[in-house]
Amino acid sequence: INGFDGITSYDNESSTGGNSQDGYAGGDLNGIRIDASGTLIGSFTNGRSFGLAQIAMAKFSNNEGLTTDGGNVYLQSANSGDPIIGTAATAGRGYMQASSLEASNVDLSKSLTQLIIIQRGYQANAKTITTSDTLLETLLGIKR
Repeated sequence: INGFDGITSYDNESSTGGNSQDGYAGGDLNGIRIDASGTLIGSFTNGRSFGLAQIAMAKFSNNEGLTTDGGNVYLQSANSGDPIIGTAATAGRGYMQASSLEASNVDLSKSLTQLIIIQRGYQANAKTITTSDTLLETLLGIKR
């Protein structure tokens, strides 16, 4: 009942043959980059690179309907519609630009014009104060 039938052992030298490897040597993550589709690609010390995750991107049926929340932040509103979430570079969504610095989105001519208008207003107010001061001095001089 508890026998070892079917097992045979021979008195020979041990040998190994036909070894093969179907994987990669172990490696540690040593860098991450992002491609145009938003895939985070990890580089490993064994020379291999693999996609680790993908960044989702949203688009709206009416971009003009988004409400501003200061800076470059926009919020969903009733006019913008619901976000349509998917991967970058598909269905009209833009591409990811990794390791890029976004240029200023300020209209320089408009900002300078507003600065000049504010400066002129300040000068006008300062002139009004100077005129009032001169008027008061004249009145005080008449009284003496």
